[in-house]
Amino acid sequence: MSTTKVTQALFSVSDKSGCAEFARILSDMGVEILATGGTRKLIADAGVPVREVSDVTGFPEMMDGRVKTLHPKIHGGLLALRDEPTHVAAMKEHGIGQIDLVCVNLYPFEETIAKGGAERPVDRSEAIEQIDIGGPTMVRSAAKNHAFVTIVTDPTDYERVAIELKERDGAVSDGLRRELAQKAFSLTARYDAAVSGWLFEGERSDENLFPSSFSLAGKCYEKQLRYGENSHQSAAFYRTAKTGTSVAHAEFLGGKDLSYNNFVDLDAALGLALEFEEPFACVIKHTNPCGAACADTPAAALEAAWSGDPLSAFGSVLAFNRPLDIDSARFLTDGNRFVEAIVAPSFDKDAEEELRTGPKWGKNVRLLACGPVGPDQRPQLEYELKHLRDGFLVQDRDRSSETPTDFDYATEAKPTSEQEAALLFANLVTKHVKSNAIVLVKGTRVLGVGAGQMSRVDSVKLAVEKAGDEVQGSVLGSDAFFPFPDGVETAIEAGVVAILQPGGSIRDKAVVAACNEHGVPMVFTGTRHFRH
Repeated sequence: MSTTKVTQALFSVSDKSGCAEFARILSDMGVEILATGGTRKLIADAGVPVREVSDVTGFPEMMDGRVKTLHPKIHGGLLALRDEPTHVAAMKEHGIGQIDLVCVNLYPFEETIAKGGAERPVDRSEAIEQIDIGGPTMVRSAAKNHAFVTIVTDPTDYERVAIELKERDGAVSDGLRRELAQKAFSLTARYDAAVSGWLFEGERSDENLFPSSFSLAGKCYEKQLRYGENSHQSAAFYRTAKTGTSVAHAEFLGGKDLSYNNFVDLDAALGLALEFEEPFACVIKHTNPCGAACADTPAAALEAAWSGDPLSAFGSVLAFNRPLDIDSARFLTDGNRFVEAIVAPSFDKDAEEELRTGPKWGKNVRLLACGPVGPDQRPQLEYELKHLRDGFLVQDRDRSSETPTDFDYATEAKPTSEQEAALLFANLVTKHVKSNAIVLVKGTRVLGVGAGQMSRVDSVKLAVEKAGDEVQGSVLGSDAFFPFPDGVETAIEAGVVAILQPGGSIRDKAVVAACNEHGVPMVFTGTRHFRH
C-alpha cells in the first residue's frame, strides 16, 4: 500500500459527537472539509470552513434527503486508484477531486426499531426512513479503497486518526487504514443484518418461520473478556440490536471484569427472572437454577431462593425482577455467602454501597442494572443459536407458558388449587433447567433440582436429595415425559404429592397407574421443555 497525504475530507454523520472538533483539527492542518446537510451546519456553526456536498456534485439534496451523496463526483473521488493513470485521467477529465478521509456513521436504524415492542411496535414508515443508503455506500467505497482512503465510522477513533495525521505529516498509516476498513465493513454487515432481520420478522408466518439466509452480526462489547469457559481460552462478547431487557444491554455498575461464563450464567438467570410478574429471585449455578422463589419482597424472595440449596449457592449468579434493596444486600453480605454477579432492574443506592464497599467480596461482585424485568420486557426477536462444525442451528426461544386450561388430568385424583399453582411455578422453572430436568416445589419456592442427568430417575433422586426433609408435601415438575414408572415411584416414595409432566410416552398408562395406586394426582401439559 502507499501512503497518501489527506487533502480533502468528507463528513456525513448521524452521531455528531466529536465531529466539529475533529473537523477543526483537520481544517487547521490544511484539509478541505466537505459535509452534508445537518453535519455541514454543525461544522459551520463551530466556525470551521466547510463546503456543502451539493456544491461539488452540482445537485441539491433532494427527496427529503434520500439523495445527496450518490454521485460520481463523490464516489469517483472515493474509489479512484491514485497510482492508476487511467483513474487519474478520468478524475481530471470529469473534474473529480480525490477524497482522502471519510467520516460517516449511519442512520440509527437499530435504535429506531428498539423503541418498539409487542404493545407499541415502531411505525413501519419511520423504520424504513432510518434505512441508510448513501451512508453505507460511502463507507463501502472508502473501505474498499483503503489503500488510499481512511474511513472513520466510530467517533472514538477520531483521536487516533488525528494523532497519526500530526505524527505522519498529514498521512495515515497503512495499518490503521486497514484496521478502520475492517471495522467499516463490520458496521455495514451488522447494519444490513439488522435490516434484513427486521424485514423478515414483519413477514414471518407459520409457513415461513425462518429466512432462506440467516444473518447475524454484532458489535464487540469488550475486545477480550477475562477468559473463555476455561482460563486458557480467550473470548469476546458481541452485542446485537436491543429489542427488550437483556444482559447484553445492561449497565455494568462495577466489580471484576466479566468472563464468558459470567455472561452465560447471567443470561440464564435473567431469562428465568423474565418469566415472573411477582417479586422474584433466582440463584443460578452453571446455568441451572439451584434456587428460585416468588415472595412479597425482593429480600424475602432471595432468602427463600437461597434456602433451596445453600451449598450450591456459594459462588452463584443472582437475578431479580425488582430493584435490589438494602435488605437483600445485607442478606448477601451477612454470614458466609459469596456470589459472582447480580443482575437486577436497578440497585438502590444504599444497597449498591453495601455490596460494593462491604467486607469480603464486595469489591469483586459484578453488578448489572438491566432495566424493567417481566414477561412484557422479554426481547421481541428471540432466537437461540448453537454453533456446530461448519454450520449452526437456529430456533425460537421457548416462550411457552402453560395454564390449567392446557392440563389433561390424567389420574383419578385431581390436584388442589394450591397444588396447581405450585405445579405451574415448577413448570416455568423446568424450562430453564438442563435436561433431564426435575424441579421440586412448595408454593412458589424451589426445594430441589435435578439437572442434566442421563436418566430421568437419576434426576428425580438428585432433586429429592437436594430437597432433604422438605420433599414431604412437595410437587414435582418434569420437562419431559417419564419413560418408565420408576421416576414417579421414587418421587412418591420420597413424599411428592402432585406431579406435572408433558406426557406422550408409550408407557403413560403404566406411569398413571403408579400414581393412581398411591392417590397422587398427575397432570399432562402436552408441551415438552427440553433444554440441551
